[in-house]
Amino acid sequence: MIKGVMFDFSGTLLRIESTEEWLAAALAATGVPLAGEEFGETARRLTEYGALPGGPAPRQVPAHLETLWNERDMSAGRHRAAYGGLAEAAGLPAPELLQALYDRHMSPAAWRPYPDTATTLRELRRRGLPVAVVSNIGWDLRPVFRAHGLDELVDAYVLSFELGTQKPDPEIFRVACDRLGLAPADVLMVGDDRHADGGARALGCAVHFVDHLPVDQRPGGLAPVIDLLGTP
Repeated sequence: MIKGVMFDFSGTLLRIESTEEWLAAALAATGVPLAGEEFGETARRLTEYGALPGGPAPRQVPAHLETLWNERDMSAGRHRAAYGGLAEAAGLPAPELLQALYDRHMSPAAWRPYPDTATTLRELRRRGLPVAVVSNIGWDLRPVFRAHGLDELVDAYVLSFELGTQKPDPEIFRVACDRLGLAPADVLMVGDDRHADGGARALGCAVHFVDHLPVDQRPGGLAPVIDLLGTP
């Protein structure tokens, strides 16, 4: 019987804006002029290099960034260095964009909840099931949840950079279960990454996967989570 639920963050409960929107916001913040073909080409390169945290993965990580990339979610410094390195490798038209791009992706305005995120979390709260957000991340996502009115529906945040360990290490899921006050066998893990989020199985947690799609293409992806709980 499921008594609590762990959710991944990016691609599960919320989704980052598009690379084009991300770049446009950074340009507006810095006043750097970029338009037309040059804008399109810059966005294309940033996408190819996977420079947007929460966006598409790099097609190929540059050799000098491989170790940093594999450990990017272990600390705030490594996260910033990894994604900054990818943005630099992609090529930026102005150096001030590097900081602006990284700052933008941490802004609540850059994130959009999936259409059924709030209703799903509210239903879990109504049923008395505690919720943890378990994320591989290099910065504090709590302000994003507060800005979108979701923080009051989350009982615990377990973030890789705060623990110094990242999914699929079972330890991060163990900590989340402990904070929920539940045995792993009583907790469901919901995520979009078969490898990272699937690590919860090693503890005996049930696991359910959702598709990491744009917000407007996944209107009801969390509905099966409620179905798994059965009749209240």
